[in-house]
Amino acid sequence: MSTQNGTKRRIIIIGAGPGGICAAIGLRQAGYEDVVVLDKADGVGGTWWHNSYPGCACDVPTHLYSFSFELNTGWSRPYATQPEIQRYMEHVVDTYGVRPMLRLGTGVKGCYWDDECLVWRVLTDTGEELEADVVVSAIGMFNELSWPSIPGMDSFGGTLFHSARWRHDHDLTGRKVAVIGSAASAVQFVPEIAARTDALHVYQRTANWVLPKDDTPFDEGTLAELQANPITVRQRRWKLWRELNHFTQFDDDVLLGKAERAGLRNIALVEDPAVRAKLTPTEPYGCKRPLISNDWYPTFNLPQVELVTDPIERITERGVVTADGVEREVDTIVVATGFQVQRYLSALEVTGRNGVDLNEAWADGAQAYLGITTSGFPNLFMLYGPNTNQGSIIYMIECQVAYLVRQVQRLDTEGLVWLDLKPEVQVAYNDQIQEELERFDVWKHECNHYYRAPSGRIVTQFPGDMANYRERTSQPDPDAYAVGTGHPFGTRVRIGA
Repeated sequence: MSTQNGTKRRIIIIGAGPGGICAAIGLRQAGYEDVVVLDKADGVGGTWWHNSYPGCACDVPTHLYSFSFELNTGWSRPYATQPEIQRYMEHVVDTYGVRPMLRLGTGVKGCYWDDECLVWRVLTDTGEELEADVVVSAIGMFNELSWPSIPGMDSFGGTLFHSARWRHDHDLTGRKVAVIGSAASAVQFVPEIAARTDALHVYQRTANWVLPKDDTPFDEGTLAELQANPITVRQRRWKLWRELNHFTQFDDDVLLGKAERAGLRNIALVEDPAVRAKLTPTEPYGCKRPLISNDWYPTFNLPQVELVTDPIERITERGVVTADGVEREVDTIVVATGFQVQRYLSALEVTGRNGVDLNEAWADGAQAYLGITTSGFPNLFMLYGPNTNQGSIIYMIECQVAYLVRQVQRLDTEGLVWLDLKPEVQVAYNDQIQEELERFDVWKHECNHYYRAPSGRIVTQFPGDMANYRERTSQPDPDAYAVGTGHPFGTRVRIGA
């Protein structure tokens, strides 16, 4: 049974990526000691642990893609690579005493709310059942792999793997390689592997805007200055915050036009006019996820690299067949089709009050109040939840963790057993979010399936800027929740504050 003593309240965090790490630190600093962080991986970092493909790097300036309470004065370049970010996450875990809270190598199959005992029961992939008063989902958007539905994938006789689960034991030197996909991960790893392959076929469904990347490594003088003067790092961080806060709104026609012109200059690096035309987007910048690279376009000037835009019809034992009947024989296929970013927590089996399945609750698309709580699932909080993708997700997560901690503290200060978002609050908030998203012309085009659930609802993007999200998550909102007091077998319910 829950207790009013905050240090005794049992909390389980699912995921040891940036969100889970930040939540563990925030809860620990608020006095909560009975906190367990579960993760299926053998190390921390979340997506930065699993995504280790060649060239994997952050697409947000790293001085902003880091926690405000643990600034890193030693970033080697403006956009740090995966190994450097993963080491930073390890450093944060050790510096803030998170390591004892971790249970790595422990995947979560699902969880359900026990209506009788008023607790969460979390089921691990080994069959273990854990009991918690509060559950925090920190699995975010980039959790469940997205595999294309292509006939014959099981028949391929060579090596096939997803870019998010890179096969480092498979040397691509001298190989004939097919890459299925041409978006975020492919833009980073294709230039890294191209030179050592014998043949590289990149299968593109639609062209993406790929802007230049200001990523010259810091020279020794700059590194020395940053390390000697932490205030310089903080000033740099807030300069980046202001710039990104305005740019990622995607509603400034001047900035959008400037971005497209920069993109066209980048595409001009492709020497073959026919290839250049195929790589030129037909939709406006911002319609899809923005990408940056200085190496993507020049890669297509290499003699062994081919851009294929004919649709894939099937995969055979020997290679890939396109709709024009051409079969390209390869010995390796790398699937670079990303993640099912619209799933969020529904990637797990989650059941709330009265046996309601989260997939049923989200039949029209994932939705939550502030992207953090969803009605019918008491004492359940999400980090990097629906409609919170904006600017630097690390900044957004810090706002979410501050909100989460306040709600957990409310359970204790008011002697509550549970709190549950009122359904009408969720409906009103999400209707407002969808209405605000309508003002973004670039997201009205058909190219942004990345952002939308099958119903057409945009479930990833936040319509305001980072400052607006901070303001919304900072507002007291006791009336948004129904709350329950008393012991499990004699629960007394009161609505509101």
